[in-house]
Amino acid sequence: MSPVHALDRYYLALTLLVTVGYQLSGFAIAWTLQFDKITDFTGGSNFFFLALLTLLAGNTYHTRNIVASVLVMVWAVRIAGFLLFRVVKMGSDNRFDNIRSHFWKFLDTDFLKKIWTVSLPLTILNSPGVSDLSIGRSTPKFGTSRDIAGIVVWALGFVIESVGDAQKYCYKANKVIPKGQPTNKGLWKWSRHPPYFGEIMCWWGIWILCLSPTMNGHLPSSSRAAQYGAIVSPIFTVLLLMFGSGLPTAEKPTAQNLFDGHSNAWKEYKSYLQKTSILIPLPPFLYRPLPTILKRTILLDFPMYQFNELTDGMAAVEGDARP
Repeated sequence: MSPVHALDRYYLALTLLVTVGYQLSGFAIAWTLQFDKITDFTGGSNFFFLALLTLLAGNTYHTRNIVASVLVMVWAVRIAGFLLFRVVKMGSDNRFDNIRSHFWKFLDTDFLKKIWTVSLPLTILNSPGVSDLSIGRSTPKFGTSRDIAGIVVWALGFVIESVGDAQKYCYKANKVIPKGQPTNKGLWKWSRHPPYFGEIMCWWGIWILCLSPTMNGHLPSSSRAAQYGAIVSPIFTVLLLMFGSGLPTAEKPTAQNLFDGHSNAWKEYKSYLQKTSILIPLPPFLYRPLPTILKRTILLDFPMYQFNELTDGMAAVEGDARP
């Protein structure tokens, strides 16, 4: 059977419309009922449906297409299931406390952009523009060096992200880590945000895996450009987690919650920052003695994440003093 040709040959419009419809449906339920238990679940499951939809619509079941689609679906099931389980156990998600009653703030259009953009490598791979061989295209057999490299990178990222999430939840649930204190055991002893690092690796792995038809096959220049252009997926993931809804929403707020300037908890937290990499997992005995300039540049602990005890500390104290 031939692939489904819908709107454009790369399924860009199709997946955008499906994503908008699915996200608006989830938002309508959450807004009407004023709860947030399905917010992250609809985001994670959206990746699953896009992967399945494009694989079935493309109707060209090359091994590479199946493997890449399955990897994305496994990632989506894991993240959606974990986030749903966590919010059900917690009762609510305090990230939404200040926006749940504000229509436009609660309508997270950034999440919609992330889902569609990050899914691009697989969307384009499964589309007729790349995988329809009936119009003179050819793709290499599965097993190229890029296929193997992509799967290895994805697998490492998936393990790091999954283990990091599970460890933090278990530590908090079993009160191994005191409330308000940073997690500093397991993978979190090597990185302050291992799930973010793992997610970044997963999407770099998917892009590398999906690239083989361009690098080792025969495709028209427009199809090659589309596959190369899909690099926006892992780049967008990096930018979002490092400068958007990831590290900036975690680093300074954690410091503000702990700051009082004198307690042992604050001193221990500063020691934790000195010996623990912000993102890339590194053993503390290697990270601690590294020069500050190296940490603030190559190892990504940029000045924007630093808590200034004079300015930020004063704001934190004033915030605590308000009734």
